[in-house]
Amino acid sequence: MGHSMTIKTNRVIVITLLMIVASVHARAQESVVVTSPPSAPSAPSPSLFTVNENFLAYYYAPTATNPGAGETPKHVVSYTHFDVWKYGTNFFNVEWLKATNGKAPPFGTPAAPCDQGGPLDPPGSERCDGYTEIYAFFRSTLGWNQLLGTKRFAVGPLTNIEFAVGADVNTDNTTLGSAKRSMQAGLQFDFSAPYNGFLNVAGYVYKEWQNDGFASTFPVQPIPNPSGKVDFDTTWSLELNYTQPLGFLPPSIPLTYRALLVMHGPKGCGEPCAPMGPGLSRTTEYLTQQTLHLDVGKMLWDQPKKYAVWVGYRWWKNKFGIEESQPSGPFVGTLESTWLVGSIVAF
Repeated sequence: MGHSMTIKTNRVIVITLLMIVASVHARAQESVVVTSPPSAPSAPSPSLFTVNENFLAYYYAPTATNPGAGETPKHVVSYTHFDVWKYGTNFFNVEWLKATNGKAPPFGTPAAPCDQGGPLDPPGSERCDGYTEIYAFFRSTLGWNQLLGTKRFAVGPLTNIEFAVGADVNTDNTTLGSAKRSMQAGLQFDFSAPYNGFLNVAGYVYKEWQNDGFASTFPVQPIPNPSGKVDFDTTWSLELNYTQPLGFLPPSIPLTYRALLVMHGPKGCGEPCAPMGPGLSRTTEYLTQQTLHLDVGKMLWDQPKKYAVWVGYRWWKNKFGIEESQPSGPFVGTLESTWLVGSIVAF
């Protein structure tokens, strides 16, 4: 399991996150702030934010995997903030993830010290609970049309081009001691779709740092890494986010289809590579997810985009960029295939 958490759920989460961005980005509400000096009332002035929304969400992944550890169901609870302002957008998400299978690897994903393969924890034994993780990230954009006060970047289905930046951090209670720190910067291209849908395609330069608690706890390699510091090569990433309301259905069936694609390029071992060192071989990572959302608030209480439930499917190849074939032999759990079910409440 040693390095299974090296690129933790970024994309599980990346994943829940981008789906929520899709749900709120599809609309923009206008508000005003009215000031009334004692001398005379003034006209309303535009608010800094045209959208300012917050969400609580939950989803369940029954056959999620962790490379090197095995398969485990996961409960995920998140808080999300999204806003649209004069020049762009801001998105922040923090997630609490709990694995329910604490069996020792390669049959589960326990918390430390049961993930170390010691004599007290032979494969499949159950001495510890499943691990817990906290993962947070943000994404921000600055639109070219807004910055330049023009519509020249709205041509045909293209509605805007944006500067885009982001960062991710996480921590968990495994021996790995995951401490992901990543930054990314690039461009996002926004396209319109029927029924007020949209497609966002973003390309980034991506840089990541991590911690390898196994390397520092067991520095037995010919080329050890006693500090546990992991510094990956700068690489590229691609994110595609598609939201399509199914407006051809009757209004009584408010369904929305969402699709997500995330790719990360090879980023090296980040530390001395196996078999001489503890670093795992990395390759291009592919994550795709499709979901179908039902707007329960609109359907039952005439309160659109307040309460929703959804089902979906996730396929994740080379999870965290880890190749299945490693110098020491096959690495379990690098392919995730799981159904998803979740809910979202806006407030």
